[in-house]
Amino acid sequence: MKRLFSLLVPLLVLALGVAYLASSLRPHKPGGDYDLAAFGELPTLLNGRVKPLDTVARTSLLQMQERQTVRTPDGQQLEPIEWFTRLVFSPGDADGLQVFKIMHPEVLALMHLTSEDGDDGRRYSFNQLEEHIADLERQVQLAGSVEAKKRTPFQSAVMQLYGNLTVYQQLKYSLQDPERGDFLTTLRGFADNFDAGVAAVRAQAAGQAHDEKAAAAILDHARRFQFIGEFGKLLVVPPPAGAADPLDWKKVGQSLMTSFEDGRIDPAVLAWAGMGHAWRNGLPAEFNQMVALYRDRLTATYGEAMAKTDVETRFNAAAPFYTSMVLFVAAFLLAVFSWLRWPKALGRSAVALLSLAAIVTTAGIATRMWLEGRPPVTNLYSSAVFIGWGSVLLCLVLEFFYRNAIPTAAAGLIGFCTLLVAHHLSLSGDTLEMMRAVLDSNFWLATHVTIVTIGYSATFVAGALGILYIVLGVFTKLLTEPVAKKLTGMVYGIVCFATLFSLVGTILGGIWADQSWGRFWGWDPKENGALMIVLWNAIILHCRWGGLVKQRGIMNLAIAGNIITSWSWFGTNLLGVGLHSYGFTESGAVVLGGFMLSQLFFIGLGSLPTGLWRSFKSAASRGPERELGDQTS
Repeated sequence: MKRLFSLLVPLLVLALGVAYLASSLRPHKPGGDYDLAAFGELPTLLNGRVKPLDTVARTSLLQMQERQTVRTPDGQQLEPIEWFTRLVFSPGDADGLQVFKIMHPEVLALMHLTSEDGDDGRRYSFNQLEEHIADLERQVQLAGSVEAKKRTPFQSAVMQLYGNLTVYQQLKYSLQDPERGDFLTTLRGFADNFDAGVAAVRAQAAGQAHDEKAAAAILDHARRFQFIGEFGKLLVVPPPAGAADPLDWKKVGQSLMTSFEDGRIDPAVLAWAGMGHAWRNGLPAEFNQMVALYRDRLTATYGEAMAKTDVETRFNAAAPFYTSMVLFVAAFLLAVFSWLRWPKALGRSAVALLSLAAIVTTAGIATRMWLEGRPPVTNLYSSAVFIGWGSVLLCLVLEFFYRNAIPTAAAGLIGFCTLLVAHHLSLSGDTLEMMRAVLDSNFWLATHVTIVTIGYSATFVAGALGILYIVLGVFTKLLTEPVAKKLTGMVYGIVCFATLFSLVGTILGGIWADQSWGRFWGWDPKENGALMIVLWNAIILHCRWGGLVKQRGIMNLAIAGNIITSWSWFGTNLLGVGLHSYGFTESGAVVLGGFMLSQLFFIGLGSLPTGLWRSFKSAASRGPERELGDQTS
């Protein structure tokens, strides 16, 4: 009966996990009768790559309010593309939606607002902010003269809000002129009166009799087209088929300015205007038809790009890394509970969920690689995802050999934490960003970056196992001598693995630096950080081989490796100096400092005298002492 129980429970848990995964993959069509899902798949060129409007909507909302859904005054939840469509086609409706997150009390006072005025006490609408934007601009001018890392929290909050307002306004002017009502009617008037207007302007310039009304109208069109061409954000007008540069996309305003050469409006501009006309006038069938026709036209010319925008839109909706995060938490909890009750059933259940999460994360990483055409690690966001993924795979290997749920708990903890870090990194914008020119090498990204990141993963796994050793030893009676010996063996093996990959990755990085910058090693902070990881792992091995430390000493050294690795991973980027600096962020520095303090806390616990360890265990656990069970039958 026990054997049957230990087999059925993992199958049931896995079935629940698969059901949850299937629910996250189920397509959701926002917008009611309007096919906004298809509209969100339409492409635009932004920051050097073609991406779907859905991605623009999601990243913009994350930047402005740190979440993707928008709550309407009547309590409804709008999907990102629903909010975006309102913003570009009926901005008057969007201006009343509370999408600007403001937490700093002095910024709220500057904008004459209180927390009671906002959604959840922290999100506000453009209409609420518009009256006092001039006051905000004066503070921005003062803050702009101060170096970023020397700004006060108030100045940083002011700059962030102004940047968000700028993005909001740029998006609003990207597909049409919001100050001209029905943009399609405006374009029809421009086309119908083009010849007469141009003739009037030429006559005016020559000092001849002319139609002043026609001349004024055409000049007014030119001013408005130029304005939206300069102020709009998105390049949504693709080049014609066979163009020399396939990335020579234009903004709507830029394309309209070229219309003065021959009086011809690009069909893409008319398509966007037609969609806006149908949206503003409540014509969903016409809107869907315009989207389908424009999509077919693009597919015939840019089939590969359209295929990627379709997949990226579905990838955004599926949110595989969020699904993995939930599964990692569930696996961690099941692994912990397995130490208290039903070790075989719950331990196997934890491994099943962890394996499912690993598969989902693998699929997510592979999709990103295909979309970007790059190896898995290209920026800090992707490094966080990859480090978590690599750590989970290493822990699954350990679990295969030891079968005591400790590696599974470590994997769940690391997987959740790294994906949480990745989520916060995504708040700064598009995570599929274009590479800097000096880093534009798939070979070195696939070798140096991938290998050194695997070294990060292994070092964090060793540190996580060290933390579990300390927690089990101080607060429970589960850390028996056999369990402690197994944990020590795990840490030793992982540190050997980490040393090898960190060393090889660092050497490859030096070769890449020599090719890119003309020197193998320049004592750049990032290079020093990589060397610190290698040296620290070597110190752990030498201390063990030389008998300088015992089990707890190795665990404390492994936890200290978390500090060294996090400093190399993030800390060196925050210094603001060196070729690898990605800029200072106050929140990043605070989180990194908090993480390091937490690791010092665990090291402190691990350094307590043996007598105090026994006192803790006696007070924390009154149950019978037992060993963490083997999950094999």
